Amino acid sequence: MFFQLATKSLLNRKGSVSLTIIAMSVSIFVLLGVEHIRQQTKENFQSTVSGVDLIVGARTGSLNLLLYSVFRIGAPTNNVGWDSYTHVVSDPLVKWSIPISLGDSHKGYRVVGTTQGYFTNFSYGSRKRLEFESGEPFSKIFDVVLGSEVAEKLKYSIGAKIVLAHGLGKTSFSLHEDKPFRVVGILAPTGTPVDQSLQVSLQGMEAIHNNQRITQTLRETPININQIEFRQFQPKTITAFMLGLTSKIASFKVQRKINNFPAEPLTAILPGVALSELWQMMKVIENTLRLVSVLILIAALLGLSAMMLASIRERRYEIYLLRVIGAPPIFLFLLIELEALLISMISIAIGTLTLLTSLLVTNDLLASSYGLNINSDIITQSTFTYICTIMITTMIAAAIPSFSAYKSAKVN
Repeated sequence: MFFQLATKSLLNRKGSVSLTIIAMSVSIFVLLGVEHIRQQTKENFQSTVSGVDLIVGARTGSLNLLLYSVFRIGAPTNNVGWDSYTHVVSDPLVKWSIPISLGDSHKGYRVVGTTQGYFTNFSYGSRKRLEFESGEPFSKIFDVVLGSEVAEKLKYSIGAKIVLAHGLGKTSFSLHEDKPFRVVGILAPTGTPVDQSLQVSLQGMEAIHNNQRITQTLRETPININQIEFRQFQPKTITAFMLGLTSKIASFKVQRKINNFPAEPLTAILPGVALSELWQMMKVIENTLRLVSVLILIAALLGLSAMMLASIRERRYEIYLLRVIGAPPIFLFLLIELEALLISMISIAIGTLTLLTSLLVTNDLLASSYGLNINSDIITQSTFTYICTIMITTMIAAAIPSFSAYKSAKVN
């Protein structure tokens, strides 16, 4: 009877109640959406690179090394000598390595000089390997593999010829027009900076900066062949390199050895630690988004409280009738609280379902356009915490109109 009375009372005021439910649903949608996207973004951010035990570069700060080697942001303070690289990777504790050479671009997208091991050893997310949407890894000196976004935005396909530019600007007057590259592979989307980069061989990167004319025979020579002519394009320096070790326990030992490398000053960082430090720097933005969503919810709750308080005056005859049939003042207090909780639960259901539908519909768009892999699993412990908090704050917001009804009942 108590529940039926609250339901019928809300239906009797369906106009104002509907508007309140819409306002509450929008605020809950924003609050849960911001929290879910924040958590997913943090997970995607921290899984930009996985399976890499150490990242090594010239002596610099850990965040700077992480930014230019993984996120392709900024520039290195110095390069690493090739001899130093070969010495480090010859350590028995090193299982595999991925050298990286930066400095060139193509229409605003970074060019990454590396080896074929990049496609077999680099991983992201939950140890996901790079996969090819079409084509294959580079095998010749002027082959290039494109990230998914590069291929999509610039409308490139297998066999296309492209010209790289010196520097990182979208517009460059220093083009390597005499040494065009041929697209041989396009990577599947990853939601990481790999999507916005072009991968070429280290020898290809070196060749475009070499003034010597490249013969057609050398263009068609496989990059792993041991020829005197080809070895002249072996790089003298690289930007950084990633290491996979034989065991996680060896990470600190190898890191200490590299940081004390006598031949030249080097820095070795643990990617997970550096990513956590970088995320901490973004806490201000994260907390600002949370604050905005909470303020929107508070505004909706105040609207709920104002609507119910205004309805008390309209329901004075209803309150009088309930007192005549013997309803105690506490009954009216609990009735108003129940009505507020019903509005809150309906709003939570609508807001949650709307968020789930939106994520299912826009999942591919978020991944392709913004590099955000947001899953639709919104039922988490954090979500339950927010829902419980919303219901508690709803009861608090409804306390003023409930107490008003209580006082009105005592007077009657």
